[in-house]
Amino acid sequence: MTISRPCYSNRADVQRAPDFKNGLIDNTRIDRAMQSAADKIEGQMHRVFYPNDTTYRWDWPNYQYAYPWRVWLDNWDLQILTQLQSPFGTTLPLNALIGYPLNRKPGFPYRQVQIDRSQTVFWGATATPQASIWMTGTFGWIGLDTAGTLAANVTTTTATTVTISDGSQCGPGDVIVLNPGTGAVPFPQAQYAHTFGAIAPLTGERVLVTDVAPTATGLTQSGGGCGTAQEADNQLSTTGSGSLNVGEVLVLDAERMLVTQIIGGVATVTRAWDGTILATHTAATVNALRLLTVQRGQLGTAPATYTSGQSISRCRPPQLIRDVAIAEAVNQVMQETSGYARTVGGPDVSMAAPGVALADLWDEAVTTYGRKARSRVV
Repeated sequence: MTISRPCYSNRADVQRAPDFKNGLIDNTRIDRAMQSAADKIEGQMHRVFYPNDTTYRWDWPNYQYAYPWRVWLDNWDLQILTQLQSPFGTTLPLNALIGYPLNRKPGFPYRQVQIDRSQTVFWGATATPQASIWMTGTFGWIGLDTAGTLAANVTTTTATTVTISDGSQCGPGDVIVLNPGTGAVPFPQAQYAHTFGAIAPLTGERVLVTDVAPTATGLTQSGGGCGTAQEADNQLSTTGSGSLNVGEVLVLDAERMLVTQIIGGVATVTRAWDGTILATHTAATVNALRLLTVQRGQLGTAPATYTSGQSISRCRPPQLIRDVAIAEAVNQVMQETSGYARTVGGPDVSMAAPGVALADLWDEAVTTYGRKARSRVV
């Protein structure tokens, strides 16, 4: 199943949480479970946890049972406002608009926009108050982690693969930002100002990672390490101009290996990773899972061309949301592989697996990030 939406976790997160052994044959099941988990999270929280550049519309606020200078954003969390028109075609000055809450936590969005009542600005309307306020900006949640650099040029806007320098930083299910630039700093000091307009828009192209494949690292196996088909033979020495990273999956011949430590240029690896088979290797080419298959120009951004060495960031959901996404995906895969009859306990005390810890995790996530209901003026 092709990944078609941001998943709040990636394939490696789900594989490594319970140490799934089936590896490659489980990829389709894992990808489907990750997307199901993301759908459940958004249904429970009534919000999304990735940035999206777009334009949304609201009715004139008197029709929202609210004060006429305030617009509640409801399900559409606002991070950066770049333009407001009311009605369409009439632009209001951003410095006359205030985002609330005023003293929000880093990472938390604005839930309402108010007109600064000390200024002579007002919401406009046409013959109908319906859809009379148009806001353009970055909605959702902003959180960015550095994720290495591009390891090869992206020469066209239609290319569907990108090669990265560190395969441990992202994977299928993630949204990454190519060439994020200085404007992509998640929470600059200006963002704590009461009014809009001083906040730089996010820059860079957002792409959805849908798959990953091995590509050359520029290294070749050297010495006797990993030369036998034994799990204890796990010290990989290399020669060449490339480098390895802890957490990456390497491919030597047909065997995959997980890098767990690098000391003095020698990588300690876990052999027969991803359900592959132990094998002997002699001067094998060292490949790594760094070739990403991607969907270009996602979430309101446009595709562009890039040169090797330009930076990459990964969109980061709140950690508790990521934990729930991993837990839900793992639970679904384990239930499917047991025919939805998974049990715990011995033969004499066997019972259905209740998933108590998963329920607790959901409760914590909903309490922390779930949108609260609003039915009257507050």
